[in-house]
Amino acid sequence: MNTPTLTEKYHVAAPRYTSYPTVPYWDEANFDTNKWSKAVVNAFNESNLEEGISLYVHLPFCEDLCTYCGCNTRITKNHSVEKPYIDALLKEWQLYLGLFKSKPLIKELHLGGGTPTFFSPRNLDFLIRGLLEGAQLHKDAEFSFEAHPGNTTEAHLFTLSRLGFKRLSLGIQDFDPIVQLAINRVQTVEQVNDITQLARQNGYHSVNYDLIYGLPNQTLSGLSETIGEVLRLRPDRIAFYSYAHVPWIKPGQRRYTEDDLPSSESKQELYNIGRELLKEGGYVDIGMDHFSLTTDSLYEAEQTGTLHRNFMGYTHQYSKLMIGLGVSSISDTWNAFAQNVKTVENYMEMVNNGEFPALKGHILNETDLLIRKHILNIMCKGRTSWTALDLENEAFAMGLTRMRWLAQDGLVFLSANELQVTPFGKRFLRNICMALDVRLWEKQPETQQFSLAD
Repeated sequence: MNTPTLTEKYHVAAPRYTSYPTVPYWDEANFDTNKWSKAVVNAFNESNLEEGISLYVHLPFCEDLCTYCGCNTRITKNHSVEKPYIDALLKEWQLYLGLFKSKPLIKELHLGGGTPTFFSPRNLDFLIRGLLEGAQLHKDAEFSFEAHPGNTTEAHLFTLSRLGFKRLSLGIQDFDPIVQLAINRVQTVEQVNDITQLARQNGYHSVNYDLIYGLPNQTLSGLSETIGEVLRLRPDRIAFYSYAHVPWIKPGQRRYTEDDLPSSESKQELYNIGRELLKEGGYVDIGMDHFSLTTDSLYEAEQTGTLHRNFMGYTHQYSKLMIGLGVSSISDTWNAFAQNVKTVENYMEMVNNGEFPALKGHILNETDLLIRKHILNIMCKGRTSWTALDLENEAFAMGLTRMRWLAQDGLVFLSANELQVTPFGKRFLRNICMALDVRLWEKQPETQQFSLAD
């Protein structure tokens, strides 16, 4: 029998660890909106005056279905949905403002989707002004948004820049026309170049490109050509994600089959060549799945140990309280999570009735907080250390016992009170975090909750 390679050994379904506990393991029975409101108030009182808070706004509408996408979206070409949805967002924000005893200090604001640029510049202006009315801006405030190269206009860029947005992320995925056809995401190199140049002319200091490996019909040569174009366009940041095949959750992915996807070995080759080309092109790998130029704030954050990870991904900004507005958005107070209902209709009905639209949530216990701290250190700093008091926690001690197997495989270096991710182990960050994930080990799901890239 052939001994599996380490890549094969660790090619298992794993979370992305944008939170701990991960959503499938939340204790929903111990959550209610009263507990959530108290957690929000406590986090606000502890962090607002100096640290500030973060806002994530989910804008779910798209004109077309991109079949690779695992996000919560609503496909429509009817743009009359914009204004009622924005009105609901502002009403939800008012519910939160009603909890606060002082003006919120906004440190971070991100528009995600869906396709935020589905909305007209005029309606986006109305939304942002409504969110900022009655709020203050942190001296280090940073605004960002996700954009589709196919429908982002100069008016979008100008309007949002005038409102304080200086970062944007363009969903590229792959420039290969065969891959684009399979995933129903078509944009040309010229379109992306035009938007990138317009963004820089309008004062945006950080442009991110999203790329995905493991897509249907993707080849080494095609991905190499894509990355060659990306290196020529020179974005400040690059997110190089693994495709998550979850057709049981996203039926649109049934447009193609597993036979159209690269094998495990081929997918690893796609990652390896992509990673090497990006590094050769002057990009530094940051945390997990991210690359940046040394002039970007993400690189500086990793170098100074201030890199942070939340439901929006990696950021150089930290805030204890992150409020998610909109359908399916997730909020975080550090010791509690809440996720909004997942359909537009339910969301708007609840908000219009003056109710917090939380569908489910989780209140973190002491073990959760301890494990979360160490997982976040591993994901952001590539290392973590512990005290004798930490070792008294049975769940954490068991996690370190499991970690010995990863140490034997060269993924981590373990000492008496410290863990260091090795250069080789950096590509296995999810697996390393899984060793500490007591909720995953205690309650394995009967059905697969994560894809092999989740």
